[in-house]
Amino acid sequence: MKTRICIYARVSTQCQGYERQLIELREYAERMNYEVVREFSEKISGAKPIAERQALTDLLDFAATNRIDKVLVYECSRISRRAIDFLQVIEQLTQMKVSVYILQNGLETLMADGSVNPIAQLVLGIIGQFNSMERSLIRSRMSSGYKIYRANGGKVGRKEGYRKSEEAMRAQYIKEMSLLRKGISLRNVQSITGTSVNTLRKLREIL
Repeated sequence: MKTRICIYARVSTQCQGYERQLIELREYAERMNYEVVREFSEKISGAKPIAERQALTDLLDFAATNRIDKVLVYECSRISRRAIDFLQVIEQLTQMKVSVYILQNGLETLMADGSVNPIAQLVLGIIGQFNSMERSLIRSRMSSGYKIYRANGGKVGRKEGYRKSEEAMRAQYIKEMSLLRKGISLRNVQSITGTSVNTLRKLREIL
């Protein structure tokens, strides 16, 4: 029986493409004679919490309701740049007896017999922490740059009068819109998705 696998790919912005990730992951799956059951991909920041990552959430739901053996990912940061979320995803899949293979590192979370690979778990935990630190350093450098820019008279942020279109809001907040249509309260939707109440109020207005 072939090993059944899912592929997950992510890029941070709409102008980036994840096709290179998908091609390399497909090629690896073919070399290993794996059966690719489904592919998941999305364009969203890796700093976003899991609740706001539609494709990642769909992957976890799919793994919970279908028989798959592995998830192939190009590199650790594709799962998340938040260490806590990265480790949470690994733990959830481990509990489902689904192994995660990180192509760039050649690391796999489960052994052939289904037991936890302690070396991979340790190394991935360290990599996850480094990715989180890198994100914090980038944010710190950006904040410092903004302060210098403002001190010299520059303006940072959206142009005055700018407002995201209703279509863009609906496309970005699909899960939130679905929950609001079901009559779920703003506070409960916030706790599920992590989206601010102010944003949810705007979404409710355009239902």
